[in-house]
Amino acid sequence: MNDPAVPLLESRAVPLGEAFDLLAAYRPPLGAFFERRGRGAAGIGGQPFLFEGPTDLFRVLRGAPRLGPDVALVAIGGMGFSQGGGPLRGLMIPRRAVRRDHGGQTWRLDAIDMESEAGDPPPFEPVVGGAVHEPFADIQLREVPSANAYEEAVREAVARIRRREMRKVVLARTIEVTAERELDPRLLAGRLRAVDPDAYTFAVPADHGVLVGASPELLVSRRGHEVRSNPLAGSAPRSGDPDEDRANADALISSSKDREEHSIVVDAVAGTLRPFCVELEWDPEPVLRETPNVWHLSTRFRGSLREPAPTALELVAALHPTPAVAGEPREAALEAIASLEPFDRGRYAGPVGWVDAEGDGEWAIALRCAELRGDRAVLYAGAGIVADSDPARELDETERKFRAFLDALRWG
Repeated sequence: MNDPAVPLLESRAVPLGEAFDLLAAYRPPLGAFFERRGRGAAGIGGQPFLFEGPTDLFRVLRGAPRLGPDVALVAIGGMGFSQGGGPLRGLMIPRRAVRRDHGGQTWRLDAIDMESEAGDPPPFEPVVGGAVHEPFADIQLREVPSANAYEEAVREAVARIRRREMRKVVLARTIEVTAERELDPRLLAGRLRAVDPDAYTFAVPADHGVLVGASPELLVSRRGHEVRSNPLAGSAPRSGDPDEDRANADALISSSKDREEHSIVVDAVAGTLRPFCVELEWDPEPVLRETPNVWHLSTRFRGSLREPAPTALELVAALHPTPAVAGEPREAALEAIASLEPFDRGRYAGPVGWVDAEGDGEWAIALRCAELRGDRAVLYAGAGIVADSDPARELDETERKFRAFLDALRWG
């Protein structure tokens, strides 16, 4: 293996205590972090190993001799929205990683490059909380597209849907924030995790900085022959008033517009996963999923994979992008996104997570996130558009998502 892009590794596993904080094993800007309820993986160290495709990645993961306990190496990161199952430019094997599985066991994993004399990675560092900053002033915020332009894009999307060019499309917008201070990915990730422990909190390298977020949506997980997915589509605002909050939830579960949007996603996920599975089951009706700021319609999938079981990355490639982040039909929706969104999504709404040498892994969709670029941040939010969508309501949905993230960003 002489290709310098495909290193020759050894793997050394060292057990750690159950109280170890995975965030302490994350070091920006080149590290990576992915966690939900204490389970996940994080990476630290110098220049990570990067791979252009799954063949090279698994050749290294599976070919690394395991020194000590038999624990599989992991690769962590986020892929671009438009990459799908293509090059894995955002996926890395960190020189030093920590993983905690569903049994609660925590391992430090050192990936030792046998052809390099690089020294030990830097030590772990606990995250020290910072003080909250003042709210951002209007002059610090720039919308791309503007509110009016976004509503016009939604109207055009609805017109295309009513002409039956597509059934659904997800349109996003951004807010560019000038923070006037250096933004800290670790502090922001810690804040997002504290606000919503049920979310998949992540921090991964992006094209121009670090993408940090807390996604409510599981794209796919694979553990042995068990596969799970939990698509979300259709939403309603939360309220501090219990009666109003309950009314919003009841209105969502009975909304024909939101149920149509959700059923499009469920049908696509079921159709994609079914050929891979011996058995596949999912909720017969959507259920409510609550986050701190938004109610979602949710459907939980669980299945048993056929032999030979596909890897988590193969499942990611088959599923992404689902109608939850693109639309239906896929190609028509992607064409609409390209023509109606005046920015490149980059890694927003792409897969983010980890995979190990056995093919197991867990992947969320990079939502509720921002790309931190020194003293600036680009926030992303989107809404699903169907025939009955109202432009003002879709705009309000993105505004609610922005407001929640802007509040968290004050701690970053």
